[in-house]
Amino acid sequence: MAAPNIVGISTLVGITTMRSLGDTSATTIVSNAADSNKVFKINTIIVANIDGSNAADITVAIHPQDDGGGTGVKIANTISVAADSTLILVDKASSFYLEEDRSIVATASAGNDLAVTISYEDIQS
Repeated sequence: MAAPNIVGISTLVGITTMRSLGDTSATTIVSNAADSNKVFKINTIIVANIDGSNAADITVAIHPQDDGGGTGVKIANTISVAADSTLILVDKASSFYLEEDRSIVATASAGNDLAVTISYEDIQS
């Protein structure tokens, strides 16, 4: 696992990925493959509760393997998202880098209640 030198980048692409959490299983939202020669600058992580009646909890972790494997380090742990509301977990003021062979994994307390949107920069050296 390496952190590419981002001083002399060759490509910078803005990406937004969205995923509805259909069940309570851990779901990989963003994955940076091993030996990708890329680093992802995570700019925002937004969680929306699409259930009009019930709150649901979100847990988000950074995992040391690109397939969501290994023991994750939590950046949010069972935070309640009220019905019909949005929670901003990460914004530009708290952005971070996702290096090679790492992933961001989200887990919901209830299926079909939460949707996760992650905006990031794909930086290649």
